[in-house]
Amino acid sequence: MNGASLFVKVMGRIFTRYLIREIVINGAALFGAVVICGIIIFLLGENPFRIYSIFFDAAFGSLTGFAYTLFYTTPLIFTGLAVGIGFRGGLFNIGAEGQLYMGAFAAAWTGFTFTSLPGWLLIPLAICAAALMGGIWGWIPGYLKGRFGSHEVINTIMMNFIAVGILGYFVSESLPFREPGDLIPETVMIAEHAHLPLLADIFSHLGINIPKTTPLNVSFFLAIVAAIIIYILLWKTVLGYTLRVCGASPSAAQTAGIKVARITAVTMAISGALAGMVGVNEVLGYRHRFLFNFSPGYGFTGIAIALMGKNHPFGIVVSALIFGAIMRGGLMVDIYSDTMSKDIMYVFQGIIILFVGARMLGGFIRKK
Repeated sequence: MNGASLFVKVMGRIFTRYLIREIVINGAALFGAVVICGIIIFLLGENPFRIYSIFFDAAFGSLTGFAYTLFYTTPLIFTGLAVGIGFRGGLFNIGAEGQLYMGAFAAAWTGFTFTSLPGWLLIPLAICAAALMGGIWGWIPGYLKGRFGSHEVINTIMMNFIAVGILGYFVSESLPFREPGDLIPETVMIAEHAHLPLLADIFSHLGINIPKTTPLNVSFFLAIVAAIIIYILLWKTVLGYTLRVCGASPSAAQTAGIKVARITAVTMAISGALAGMVGVNEVLGYRHRFLFNFSPGYGFTGIAIALMGKNHPFGIVVSALIFGAIMRGGLMVDIYSDTMSKDIMYVFQGIIILFVGARMLGGFIRKK
């Protein structure tokens, strides 16, 4: 056996052991969360087994339920990737919420402004607009961090407020963006040929009958492609390597000649672009307009997803699926239970985050 094959074999064993360890640890965290949440449900006077039965049946028990789970998973993949790539670069992007709002509005504006364009051109243009606007909203605090050293957490929080304020004005006042006579804060509808195809229509040609009432659309595949691209970017390109070096040690990166300020701005721009892609699912694939306050906190949930997925694109996809199932199951628990509301699923999410955070704290203490 030559040296190259021996190296590949050793690295393969290391990766396999690492993967098994991550599966076991995260599985233990999920199991612990299930047990503790079950105790809470019991103390509230409900049968935990009945609640979990409703939950799993709603999320995975039928093709319709699983399609809804994937629909809720889609925006979480984008926000998880956005936060994860920021963490890889040593940055805490807490502004994904504002970035996804700006991206969603940009997609809607493109969809109802350039209605004369054909669909094959208008849809890619709207997708690019969503990513570009989200990227700009992320680049601004990244530039301020690299150029002046201002903390990205404070800047991104402030950018969230600015985004909400601007868009609230756009859809609440007598502006051309708002539907005339509509009391709901939302824009006019985008062009019909700017709608993304539903997966129900696509899979019907393959003999798979997903109900057409489910809003799962092509943006789910875009989220998977985005995860693959981010994996290639981080581990197969020079930019990804420099990004990870800056995240590991900015001073060492500066000594090695890496322009840390530029990489910081680029990292936040990529992060913002990923968050902006949430608008593709929301506007082009689902509502077909921009609705103010459409997000139930996708940007903040993305933080937990990135942590649980260890900032790895594929881990983030799995974590997003788990949280998407929690969102879907929580809605059905709210409907079919007389004593439980969907808020119990937020408790479940919080317990998972606590378990993951405890693991990270333990690793930090051992390292120290």
